[in-house]
Amino acid sequence: MRPNGRFLLFAAFAFTVMADPVSSIAYAIEAALAALDGDLASLVPTMTLVVGTIAIVAVTYHDLIRRFPGGGGGPEALGAAFGEGWAFVPLGALLVDFTLTIAVSCAAAASAFIAYAPGLADGRVPIAAGLALVVGAACLFGHRGRLVFAGATIGFVGLTAFVLVRGLGAEPVGDAAPIAGDASLLAVLLAMPLGMALATGLEAPSNAIAELGELDERGKRFFGQATIWLMLAIVGTLTLGMAVLAARLGIGSAGEHSTLLADVARAATGEGASFAAFQAASALLLLAAAASSYIAGSGLLEALARHGRDGAGLLPARFGSTNRFFVPPWGVAALVVAALAIVLVSRGRDQEIVQFYAVAVFTSFLGATLAAAVLSWRDREHVRFALNTLGVVLVALVLVLNFRRLDPIVSLLAAAFVSGGFWALWVRKGRPAGVASVLGRPEA
Repeated sequence: MRPNGRFLLFAAFAFTVMADPVSSIAYAIEAALAALDGDLASLVPTMTLVVGTIAIVAVTYHDLIRRFPGGGGGPEALGAAFGEGWAFVPLGALLVDFTLTIAVSCAAAASAFIAYAPGLADGRVPIAAGLALVVGAACLFGHRGRLVFAGATIGFVGLTAFVLVRGLGAEPVGDAAPIAGDASLLAVLLAMPLGMALATGLEAPSNAIAELGELDERGKRFFGQATIWLMLAIVGTLTLGMAVLAARLGIGSAGEHSTLLADVARAATGEGASFAAFQAASALLLLAAAASSYIAGSGLLEALARHGRDGAGLLPARFGSTNRFFVPPWGVAALVVAALAIVLVSRGRDQEIVQFYAVAVFTSFLGATLAAAVLSWRDREHVRFALNTLGVVLVALVLVLNFRRLDPIVSLLAAAFVSGGFWALWVRKGRPAGVASVLGRPEA
């Protein structure tokens, strides 16, 4: 492959894969600030702790890509460390996370539209539900729209950088707060779990490299690992930049029918074309993240439906069938139904869905970091063992802090129910080998 072609492939891959974590900036900062009761002095320390935790977990996924360059990530690592049956823990957690990502992304996109045109507020639920339906239907036409994901990510990154630069010279609209004032350690720790919604999608590169059939193992390792660190750099910079700007401009809460991100952008750029472009880019990126989760989630269901002996998969055969665009329509339909239910129950409000969010994927993170630590210990890789063990401690801390609220426990129970159901089907089918590597297959 020519150097220019390789660079374009990397850019398309990286910015497509990072649509989910970059889009989570739209609601993660606001969720953390709400948990802080609008205390802007604690916002930057909270998001700094969030980004630092993500960086430690990223070390684990960097290591997993080194070990499993064909893809597979956390499930493959758990299978290698503890036995294949344990792979269902992250597989169930990821499926719940994909569903929540669709719901929260469509609800947040509706919020972005309403923040620009508050007159749409009464239609919040129909707008969010309609977006979930439209994106699901669009995914039935295959992967051709993936360049749209990359373009949406690049556009949002560019416009957010523009907002940050313009915000440096903008006048505060409220009481400005020091960037690192007298932050309460307890308040920061309690707000951190909601800010960790920023971490969703971190595992995506370790799974998505399975689709890079053009590359050998060395190339897949490079693409996956480089994407993780580029993702961290972009998400970390934009998150901390928007948190600093919110504190500088004195925006301690979102206005009625608005969002924190929209209020910061409006204060930085005014009500003109720049603000309209930023809101449009935010909404498009959120919808790209929803589409990415539709594709990943239905692909996971397809892989499980095809995995088994003598052609008998773990799930009904209909989930393994694809249309002429190689998309499993039954899997997409199942995700549409589940996402619509969440949108309706939450009344289309992304900040309500965030209360349930990130816990399921942190169950997957816990399994991945623990497995990576065990594998590092077996291989006598002491530095990697120490870093992976630190990841286990931090992820476990996030999960424990989440347990003080009921909403995350509901998500955790849902993930346990799905994982247990998959495991029971696997046992009933005679425990067919290879289930831990289903995410390392191109169709997943």
